[in-house]
Formats: sequence, structure tokens, C-alpha cells
Amino acid sequence: MPITEILEQNASKYGNDIALVEINPDIQDTRRVTWKEYELIEPEHTSHYRREITWSVFNEKANRFANMLLSRGVNKGDKVGILLMNCLEWLPIYFGALKTGALAVPLNFRYSSDEIEYCLNLAEVDVLVFGPEFIGRVEEIADVISKNRLLIYVGDNCPSFAEDYSSLTADCSSQTPDITLTDEDDAAIYFSSGTTGFPKAILHNHESLMHSCKVEQNHHGQTKDDIFLCIPPLYHTGAKMHWFGSFLVGAKSVLLKGTKPKTIIEAVSNEKCTIVWLLVPWAQDILDAIDRGDINPDDYELSQWRLMHIGAQPVPPSLIARWKERFPNHDYDTNYGLSESIGPGAVHLGVENTHKVGAIGKAGYGWMTKIVDEEGKEVARGEVGELCLKGPGVMTCYYNDPAATAETIKDGWLFTGDMATEDEDGFIFLVDRKKDVVISGGENLYPVQIENYVRAYPKVKDVAVIGVPDARLGEATLAVIEIKEGMECTREEIDEFCLKLPRYKRPKHVVFADIPRNPTGKIEKPKLREIYGGSSLVAKQNRG
Repeated sequence: MPITEILEQNASKYGNDIALVEINPDIQDTRRVTWKEYELIEPEHTSHYRREITWSVFNEKANRFANMLLSRGVNKGDKVGILLMNCLEWLPIYFGALKTGALAVPLNFRYSSDEIEYCLNLAEVDVLVFGPEFIGRVEEIADVISKNRLLIYVGDNCPSFAEDYSSLTADCSSQTPDITLTDEDDAAIYFSSGTTGFPKAILHNHESLMHSCKVEQNHHGQTKDDIFLCIPPLYHTGAKMHWFGSFLVGAKSVLLKGTKPKTIIEAVSNEKCTIVWLLVPWAQDILDAIDRGDINPDDYELSQWRLMHIGAQPVPPSLIARWKERFPNHDYDTNYGLSESIGPGAVHLGVENTHKVGAIGKAGYGWMTKIVDEEGKEVARGEVGELCLKGPGVMTCYYNDPAATAETIKDGWLFTGDMATEDEDGFIFLVDRKKDVVISGGENLYPVQIENYVRAYPKVKDVAVIGVPDARLGEATLAVIEIKEGMECTREEIDEFCLKLPRYKRPKHVVFADIPRNPTGKIEKPKLREIYGGSSLVAKQNRG
């Protein structure tokens, strides 16, 4: 069943119920401090801070956008790029594109002008929808990209090189377009995170999107009464596909603009959120803010919050131990996936398996897994190999890149590039990206294992381990360590803490600096290699 039919069903069954809420703390009413005060504020004082739409309005807006596109010659198989920050317009535009039979093509909000142009060309995008945050970047390339594309602007004060979204859709029909869609029809193109170089265009069909809905709802048991807090950017499969579980059952979701600890806790409290998906840095920041006394959980209504889950990167067991101390009544879960596997859930820990924190889990709902060696043969349990996935959510291909597709999909199996091992109970543990393995003196070192150990030191907020050139060993490990706010740390402290590690796993070099992460929380190791991988390493090491 095409995913657009879920929206039609929700509009029919739950038309007057709230579907989406947008919270913008940048213009927050100063009186919004606690949940009790929140409920006393008059609606006219909150219109800019908080916007909401019902399922009926959601569907109508999607239909108006779809009918506008059809009137402008957009047809089945065309591509509609979406370059927006999280907002109420985002998802109606996404579904409006799908309703025409076109493909939705979300774009990373961090892309430079050159990257935007590159991705538009790679995916052969016919329409670009963008918001006010991107006027400058789009203007730089407008003369080039507008020659064969429709540019649509969402927001106030439409620039001269684009057409206004509100004006274009205002008089369009709110009826569902008469377009036949099937599970096999192409639905969306997502871009790889770019941590390995220029992004690839990842093509998915409607079956993939529907499978993602089923996987998420099966894993986390969303009901109509749940309220999901969505913080990560919607352009990424991780955010949208976690939302899909709520979408499938017609539950309300909150789109939060902002990642500050107090902002997140206030949103959970004010909106009565029951499910929150966090990235590792945000969870760490919340716990640190509580430890410093910046946040007192007793000041907020948090009793309804039932599930905190994390994905997009390896999760330090020490972090979850801290979280369970602060929030003992929370269920915890982690999910593993890639944009190539339509986001999270291909591997799933399960709330009943918190004793296995550190593992990413077992094959998710409808998925199969295997771990293979360089020849593609399955390795024995306990041995390290490349994790492979198979299921209805595997991408169709890398768009316009048959060579990369052939390298990644073999006999229906998706080769993830992640190195993993399976324990005696069948739980899978990530050890690192294949390309990030450090070979030092003939030993394979897996940075994630070292990172998890160092991150347990009380003064450490974050850590990233990379390989750097070494004349004797070939490569040596460098630990880039970010210290918690207000604390000081020395190389000697780190060395002493690491004495329990085998000698070959102890970081040979240490640098104290901020850890760069992309919007989905993944450490940007190519950026760290660029900074620290050269001959000036020795001059940089051991600062702190």
C-alpha cells in the first residue's frame, strides 16, 4: 500500500485531532516555565511560538500542494527537492509531492550552495522548495538552477528569483489527486550523510516507506494516545522514519526547533510527550545540565514520558547507565539502520534487553542480518566482519550510480560498511566503520571500543578516535577528547584511566578539543583526519 493512503485514512478517522505541533523556542513567551503556567497562557500569546494542524488540514495542505504541482506540469517520476528547517509545512509538502507520483528529495540543511547544486543535478530535481534560512545559498546559484527548475519559497517576503508557496497553493483544490500509485513506484531520494565524501542519492520505493512505518510501530508500540517529540531534522531518515510509527496510528507529534537541554525538557513537559528520540550528544547534555543543577526534573511534568530511544551512532553503555539512574522508569531502546535501509530499525535492541546495552540488538521486524568476511562468507560468532542487511526496506539503488549500487547490494543483501560481531546470545555489537579501522603494528584496532572506554571517565563529555600516520607502526591512535563544561583534564589523567586497557589499545596521542558531529549526531571523522592527520600532529598532541 502506498504510504499516502495512511494520510488519507488518518484524515478520515481522526480529522479534527491534532496531527502536528511546531514549537519554536527562539520566540518563546517568557512566562512559559512550567507545565502549570503553560496551560494558563492565552492562545493569542502563543501563535508564533506554537503552531499546530489537524490531520484533516494536514491532508488538505498536501492535496493543495500536489494539485499545484500537477498544474505546473510536474508528473509521475519527477523530483521535488525539499530544503526546509523543521516546520509545519515540511511534511504536507513531502506528502503532496508523493501524491502526484513524484519523488520527494529532502536536502541537508547544512549543504553549501555548491552541494545544493550538486545534489539537485545528481537527483535530477525538477522543483526546489526552500525556506528563509536558505535564501542566500539559493540566490548564489539561482541563475543556474532556475533555468530548468521551479523554485518555490516557503515563508514571508518571497525573494524575486522564486515563487511564493502560499500564493501558489491558496486557490488549489484540496481534493486528493487522481493518481494511481503502487508499492513498486519510486517514492523518495535521500542522500547519504556525506561522512565518507560527497553524498550519494539513495532511491526508495513506496514499499520501503511503508515497511519503515511497520518496523517503527512494531518496535515501540505507538498507540493513538502517544505523543512523539521529534527533534532531529526531517530531511534525515532517522527523524522521519521514527515519526512514521506515530503516523501509522494517527498519534500526535511535536516538531521542536532547538536542542538545548532545557528546551527539550520543557517541550516534553508542556506537550505531555511520551516518546523522545535523542542523539547521544543531546542525552549527554541533558544529564550534564541536571548534574550542574541547571535543570531540576521535579519542576516539570515528566511522569508520562515512557520511552527514550537513541540511534544514528554507537551508544556508550556508561551514558545509558547514567540515564537509568536519573530516569529509572523510562524504557530504553536503540535502533540501527542506514539511509540505504530506509533508516532505523534494521537492527533493534528492544526495551526488554537493557542488560545488553552496548549492543545494537538483533535483526529488526521483517529484516535479516549476517556478518561476513572479505570474501562474503559468514564469520563465526565472536569474530569481526562486515554487517549485511536484507529486507523490504533495502534501497532500490544509488540513483544514476550502477557501479556503487553493485558494490553495495549483492544478491539482495545490503553491505553496510560497518564492522560488527555477534555474541553467544545472537546480539550484534558494532566495532566500527570498515574505513575507520586503525591498523597499528599489524593489529586491527576498532575506535568505537576505545571511545566507549574513554567516554566513561567522569570528566569526558565526548571522544573520537582516529588513525594517524606513524613511521614505525604504520598508524597510531589519536583520541580527540571534549571535556565537560567547567572541568579541566590533563593527558596524565587520561593515561592513568586507560591503564586497564591492553597496551596496544591505549591512545598513543591525545588532543583536547571539540568533537564535530553532523546534524544526525555522527562524528565527522574525515574532518578530524583533515585537522590532525598531518605532520603537525606532534605539535598538537597532549594539549589540555
